[in-house]
Amino acid sequence: MKKATASSQQYSLELGNPRVPASVAPTIFTRLQPAKPTIVYQTYWRFAAERQRIFHARTRGEPGPWTSDRILADFKFTNAYRAADRTSQFLIREVIFRGPQTSDELFFRILLFKIFNKIETWQLLKMHLGEIRWESFSFEAYDRILMESFNRGTSIYSAAYIVPSPRGFGYDRKHRNHLALLSTLMHRDYPQKIQDCKRMQDAFDLMRSVPSFGDFLAYQFVTDLNYSDLTDYSETEFVVAGPGAHSGLRKCFDDPGGLAPEDLIQMVTDRQEKEFDKFGLEFEDLWGRRLQLIDCQNLFCEVDKYARVAHPEFTEAGGRWRIKQVFRQSTRRDSPPWFPPQWGLNERIMREHRDAVVRE
Repeated sequence: MKKATASSQQYSLELGNPRVPASVAPTIFTRLQPAKPTIVYQTYWRFAAERQRIFHARTRGEPGPWTSDRILADFKFTNAYRAADRTSQFLIREVIFRGPQTSDELFFRILLFKIFNKIETWQLLKMHLGEIRWESFSFEAYDRILMESFNRGTSIYSAAYIVPSPRGFGYDRKHRNHLALLSTLMHRDYPQKIQDCKRMQDAFDLMRSVPSFGDFLAYQFVTDLNYSDLTDYSETEFVVAGPGAHSGLRKCFDDPGGLAPEDLIQMVTDRQEKEFDKFGLEFEDLWGRRLQLIDCQNLFCEVDKYARVAHPEFTEAGGRWRIKQVFRQSTRRDSPPWFPPQWGLNERIMREHRDAVVRE
């Protein structure tokens, strides 16, 4: 996997795509040839700004509806920042920072949660087992709980993305193969190996070597591990474009101008303030934290979905043309988000929340 190019690479802008109004359309020049954006590129930035505005409105406890955008109001999309999503928030609060902070226990909890990627599965295990720990791990106990849930017709895996069953363990059920895989990684000292990785790409390469972990899963899992104190990589140092991001990039650019998908993601991440300003958009960031590579990668995936309705003419032959998940507004008030302490955001968030409660 090619590493994203350094942010020092020079880019210049020139107008010129006939699909986009000349007043707003950049053509990005590199040392190779120009990358040509479509109207969906402008939608990418409008989507990011409005989705983030909705997030902050909900965080402040404002009553819905939070947007006049009918697509965002009717369908479910992830947040502009990956770490602000419900599943990531649960992972950070309830999995990573609740329990022993040793490398073995952190790696075990994070990988166990992320392989299933479903809050209800974690809660089911916790209800039966109490504290979830590698130190007391029993294949038979975990298998019994998950098998009983499976037999009741309850899905134990999230539908967000597919985690293939690893081969070579010989079990008839996917979850058994995954339990065996996780146990093998623990016995082969993967927690320490991850800690020994000096760069995010090194950690990615290590996780990519795990059976059934492809490029997308390896990058997602390394990002999740990096929310803990196991590692301390910058989220601006490495990115891998997932399948949804590839599709979104194709809709945003008629011609990538010789840039790899990871290079395009690096470019838009570097230019985010200029692009918001150029399109006349106000972007309320994450309490001072810019969009990171993982966030811009994810936004390409989300704009791919959004464009199915907003720009159906960009849907490729045989591609998906509708958005499956419908948004259902919750009656509960969202609690203040909580992020990895090393980001330095939580004290500011809690202070703003306390001030808002006092004003009410």
